[in-house]
Amino acid sequence: MTRSLYVRTVLVFIAAVIVSLVFAFVLAIHMYSSNVKSLAEGQIIAHGKKIIAELSEASPADLDAVMANAVEVPGLRVKIMDANGGTVAYGSGGSKQGTPITEAQLRLVLQGGIYRGMVSYGKDEHAGPSFLIGLPFQLGDRPYALYITPEIVRLLDMFRKFTLTVLGYVLAAGSLLILLAARYIVKPVQRLTDATKRMAKGDFGVVLASKRKDELGVLTSGFNEMAGSLRMLDKLRSDFVNNVAHEIQSPLTSIAGFSKALRTKALTDETRGRYLTIIEEESQRLSRLSANLLRLSVLQQDRELHNPGAFRLDEQIRRCVIASEPQWRAKDIEPELELDGVTVVGDADSLEQVWHNLISNSVKFAEAGGRIAISLRREDDAAVAEVRDNGRGIERDELQHIFTPFYKADRSRDFAVKGNGLGLSIAKAIVDMHGGSVDAESEPGVETRFTVRLPIRPDAAFA
Repeated sequence: MTRSLYVRTVLVFIAAVIVSLVFAFVLAIHMYSSNVKSLAEGQIIAHGKKIIAELSEASPADLDAVMANAVEVPGLRVKIMDANGGTVAYGSGGSKQGTPITEAQLRLVLQGGIYRGMVSYGKDEHAGPSFLIGLPFQLGDRPYALYITPEIVRLLDMFRKFTLTVLGYVLAAGSLLILLAARYIVKPVQRLTDATKRMAKGDFGVVLASKRKDELGVLTSGFNEMAGSLRMLDKLRSDFVNNVAHEIQSPLTSIAGFSKALRTKALTDETRGRYLTIIEEESQRLSRLSANLLRLSVLQQDRELHNPGAFRLDEQIRRCVIASEPQWRAKDIEPELELDGVTVVGDADSLEQVWHNLISNSVKFAEAGGRIAISLRREDDAAVAEVRDNGRGIERDELQHIFTPFYKADRSRDFAVKGNGLGLSIAKAIVDMHGGSVDAESEPGVETRFTVRLPIRPDAAFA
């Protein structure tokens, strides 16, 4: 039961309230007692002097009556003692033995001193400890001692009971508020826990509504963002599996179909050769798909550069353009090059694949006799390479997906153009591994531009 965050929160809050109330109660009693004592002491001494004045002015014949009347003071215990320690008079608020006076207390007052101290009553009294004031006076040549004890203990008891009652109500009301507050605090956490359990079971469609602006609101927003990312990843995983199955199934179907057709004896040599060519091309397609999948998997798992070195980036791009000459010659395209001399530090083999993929991609989708422009320049501490073509282009809503594995913006040409939708994904993974970025811009029918930014390491410089 105590493992519940709700129960723990409630118990901690209630414990804190109880400790605070006990401290407040003790402090209030102490301050109240101190204030009452300091305020009452002066008034008691003044009242005692008034009693002494009345006794001093009384005639011997009226002394007993005046003394009996003087000791009757509401809220005070009054006691008059003679030099022998005998009680001469006492008020109705106490008893003849009620206020215990020690020999030292009596001697101090009879010698002319004023006594201030505490006194404890007998067990049959319900007043408890209180403070005692002793004043000296004389009637004729006989010394007397006047002792006064205020009956504030009852008042203190009433105050204690009242305070305890108030604190009890405060504790009850506070506990109720704590229960509500704890539920307000813990409920979002419980919802997050339930949502997490649902996500653990594969339900990524969880969305938590929250209008809170505090830390729990931020946590809920973060959870929703995480859930959205997981939904997207789950969809990408599902699409990835479907795409892999599709990309593998298509060439396998072709290979199986044409292999079966080759069993027909009536085929001409020309037809047989064409079928064998198709089988070979589809086999190569499967091989490229397998190699690209392996390459992409390695890049996504291992993001460290293993063979970094300084090299001329402009020369590397120029070699890639020359290597792809059969492709752009076949389309009657003459690439436009504007390459500044830039030296960078990185994995040369990996970056070479980036340029091959981008250039091949532009050549594939450029119109015959079209235009391809490749440039390289340095901007601050980065090398910026651009590959532009004037092909059909990519729609705006498709640009954000083109680096997704197996995504093909030009679906209508899937079978006319060789490719499996992994080239741009691999290129982006390699650029990311180098701490750079790759972006795409396109205006359909006008121009498509891929921009690669690579950081230049401190030991790299212009040639």
